Amino acid sequence: MVEGSGRGGWVIFVTFAIAMLLAVVSLPDSLPRELGHLRPQWIELVLIYWVIALPHRVGIVVAWTIGILMDVLLGSLLGQHGLAFIIVTYISSSLYQRLRMFAVWQQSLIVFAIIGLSLLINFWIENIVGLAEWSLWYLLPAIVSALLWPWIFLCLRFSRRFFHVA
Repeated sequence: MVEGSGRGGWVIFVTFAIAMLLAVVSLPDSLPRELGHLRPQWIELVLIYWVIALPHRVGIVVAWTIGILMDVLLGSLLGQHGLAFIIVTYISSSLYQRLRMFAVWQQSLIVFAIIGLSLLINFWIENIVGLAEWSLWYLLPAIVSALLWPWIFLCLRFSRRFFHVA
């Protein structure tokens, strides 16, 4: 084991906790309901970052655990988010060496595709159960997430370097 490879696990935990908090917080009732579609996929963004940055620390097990926690928090079908997060993690980990070489704006395009796939998986599962109807609004969070990716990437990279997460 490389010396210092276990450092900073609390930083990873805190970033996921903040992402889960942002994902669960509801919008005020005074705002239009459609505004909820502009909410980025915070957990997927954080998950993609940590898989790209530290693929030896964040992987399938972390994705499944966070997915199950999100299912419990949101009251959705058990395993729904877990499956989507595992697929996000698998794609991110299989592309992480290429993604590291891309510019941040190019990474945003890949993030859009990955998060769009995650949203489609969630829609597919909800549609099988009869809980969802298709709307073009459904993919809007992928666009918002891709637009926020450069700032999320820079903030998480700063945190990783500042706290020496290895």
